[in-house]
Amino acid sequence: MSTTSPPTGTCARCTPGSRDIWTWGGKYRRREINIGVAPEQIAVELRSSLDGLRYRWAHTADWTAHQLGIAVHAETVRIHPFTDGNGRSTRLLADLTLLAAQGLDETPAVYDWDVDKRLYIEALRRYDQHRDPSELATLIAGRPII
Repeated sequence: MSTTSPPTGTCARCTPGSRDIWTWGGKYRRREINIGVAPEQIAVELRSSLDGLRYRWAHTADWTAHQLGIAVHAETVRIHPFTDGNGRSTRLLADLTLLAAQGLDETPAVYDWDVDKRLYIEALRRYDQHRDPSELATLIAGRPII
């Protein structure tokens, strides 16, 4: 096989070096869209929101690990930092937060993201108004990973 040909079953667009289609990956969006904060506010909002959640987790005992991960997800969705992939990245961030915040005596769990989209969006909107993750945490159940 030639070194310039993509491996069998791989599209040419996805082969490293074939095109620079992913140069924006992992970078904050630079244009205004109909959701999320203004592009120039993304870094500050992310830092402020996540620092606030980290402080609350360290200094209060009113949220469960499940609720903390949901709050991290909802805050990041609210900010909408990327051009594409916000859903995937915020769900992964929530799962990682949940795993990190769980106690050693708990069965490791992640979220079950298979929920009714309409109910999910309505619950996200209510979170935006009140910053209370309870409703979302009830809608998005946890599931053990082992």
